[in-house]
Amino acid sequence: MRLSALLAPTLREIPGEAEIASHQLMLRAGLMRKVAAGIYTFLPLGHRAIAKVEAIVREEMDREGCQEVRLPIVQPAELWLETGRWAEYGEEMWRVKDRHGRQFCLGPTHEEIITDLVRKEVRSYRQLPLILYQIQNKYRDEIRPRFGVMRAREFIMKDAYSFDRDEEGMRASYQRMYDAYTRIFTRCGLEFRAVLADPGAIGGNYTHEFMALADTGEASLVYCDACGYAANVERAEAAAPAPAAAPGPSAPAPPVRVHTPNSRTIAEVAAALGVEPRELAKQLFYWAVHADGRQELVAVLLRGDRELNEVKLKNHLGALHLRLATPEEVRAATGVPLGFAGPVGLRGVRLLADAEVMAEPSLVVGANEEDFHLRGAVPGRDFRPDEVADLRLVGAGDPCPGCGAPLLARRGIEVGQVFQLGTKYSQAMRATFLDERGQERPAVMGCYGIGITRTVAAVIEQHHDEDGIIWPASVAPYQAVVVPVNWGDAGQRETAEAIYRGLLAAGVEACLDDRDERAGVKFKDADLYGFPFRVTVGPRALAEGRVEVVDRRTRRVLAVPREGAAAAVQERVEAALAGLAPRA
Repeated sequence: MRLSALLAPTLREIPGEAEIASHQLMLRAGLMRKVAAGIYTFLPLGHRAIAKVEAIVREEMDREGCQEVRLPIVQPAELWLETGRWAEYGEEMWRVKDRHGRQFCLGPTHEEIITDLVRKEVRSYRQLPLILYQIQNKYRDEIRPRFGVMRAREFIMKDAYSFDRDEEGMRASYQRMYDAYTRIFTRCGLEFRAVLADPGAIGGNYTHEFMALADTGEASLVYCDACGYAANVERAEAAAPAPAAAPGPSAPAPPVRVHTPNSRTIAEVAAALGVEPRELAKQLFYWAVHADGRQELVAVLLRGDRELNEVKLKNHLGALHLRLATPEEVRAATGVPLGFAGPVGLRGVRLLADAEVMAEPSLVVGANEEDFHLRGAVPGRDFRPDEVADLRLVGAGDPCPGCGAPLLARRGIEVGQVFQLGTKYSQAMRATFLDERGQERPAVMGCYGIGITRTVAAVIEQHHDEDGIIWPASVAPYQAVVVPVNWGDAGQRETAEAIYRGLLAAGVEACLDDRDERAGVKFKDADLYGFPFRVTVGPRALAEGRVEVVDRRTRRVLAVPREGAAAAVQERVEAALAGLAPRA
């Protein structure tokens, strides 16, 4: 490709809307342009990078015997009503009506429609196992699209679905996809971790997210270097707390009522009483909205220095959604202002406590009286919650639930997720087969997604510097560029043309910067675009017969004979690709 003909308009200034590096560079390097919030047009360089990731995904899916299909984006509401997700999925689902008033959605995911296909076409156990996949646009009406394609309303995804005879077969398919994902993200040049995660709206009981490690990632994860445990913080389990010390010969004194005027927050109460936040219990009030429309007010007790994990709470309650109660609602339920309600004597509200609370010897709690708290409230004696569960967020320094070593924490970008679905969809939609004995059984399913456009952005987040993108050779739109310093010089032009032709003949995806621009502009653009290798053709090429091969990642410059330039670049591209190959 000649750069004079390439539609890749660059921006010298950072767009004001772009908050993170990948968003900035995808706009600055001309990979994409915004159409509306969370919706983008991909220009040639962006399209080629996406196609490279898609090709890697296809190769690894096909290697595992998966079969590619293409499912419709527009899906009838009837299929989603069968599984109950038409109401459950929430406002992110883009709902539309046809001219006859029938309801459809723009597919945010495709479990229902793939299950409908399989229930119509699969009859016998002999047709299983089966893994079908597609690469297609998805649509989710994000309340706040941001970070470019990281959280977009239209995006490209690979979604795969496995159908097996039994749980053992499903676990085998899951492992195959887990291994394939490991190869895919390794080949894309990503530093990543597979972590236990919450299944969310997709469902199932067991799932891993593949997280590209990045400080700008929206997700938080914890991991243990000692035993290998890793989990998204939404899913991370808290280690069982040490039991409270046994009381001495005499029973602990009853709790003491203390005056705490205008002290509502943990920090204010701790300061007023001269104690640490961990010596307090905070009580949060939530409305849990259930699938049948029922709403329930619950109170949750946590140690004062801890944060609630809302995903754990929602899952424990079996709720569709949670909403934090307003101060007015708390006063109506308890008779006291928010900040003074406590578990001792609480009536009419379902009380849940984090397991850590019940392991404390005593705590400061709200006294259910304005401007007062109770000091020395003993869990299990002075208050007994209706339920005790693991409800807190786990963070760095907490003990690993596997081995007890301190957990480490990172941020990450979710680029893929694999789910063991079981029979959630096949039972609801009667996707059954006849087994060896002629008995009808539901297929056991898994599903497996990769964010294609998000993976491109994650690569840029991990591979860039102040000058631009640093593409891994496997996903670079073009692997090399030939830059004559002075296009108007006939000797440089002819040498550059010859090297360019040699690169193409050697199978290297190359560009020729044939623009009549200053050398500094060409070098800046080459760095911004992120070509892994640059061949510079200057006066030295004519005087000494040598050109410079520049490695974008290391900045290392190698002078090579101009006749051997194409071979030198080819060798380096092949070595770079080999370095990204998964270990056997």
